[in-house]
Parts: sequence; structure tokens; C-alpha cells
Amino acid sequence: MRKSRFTEAQIIGMIKEQEAGMPTAEVCRRHGLSTATFYKLKAKYGGMD
Repeated sequence: MRKSRFTEAQIIGMIKEQEAGMPTAEVCRRHGLSTATFYKLKAKYGGMD
């Protein structure tokens, strides 16, 4: 399996940005990933701190 471009801390930071009110499209554009990838990561890492 391919290793992720992002660390767990970076992924959690992206999710927190989105939960704080930033539009999902803006978070994805800023970090360079697709919305589908973002939601897949959110499903996997959503409950972590």
C-alpha cells in the first residue's frame, strides 16, 4: 500500500479547518487534494484529536 503524502497530524488539521467553518472546496484547494479524498480521510480520521 502506498504511503500517504500527509501525516496524521496534517490530516486532522485539515479536518479541523473544515469543521471550524472553512468551505470544503477551499480546504481541498489549499492542501492540494480532491474532495473525494478529503471525505475518505475524514471518514478514517474524523474522531481523532
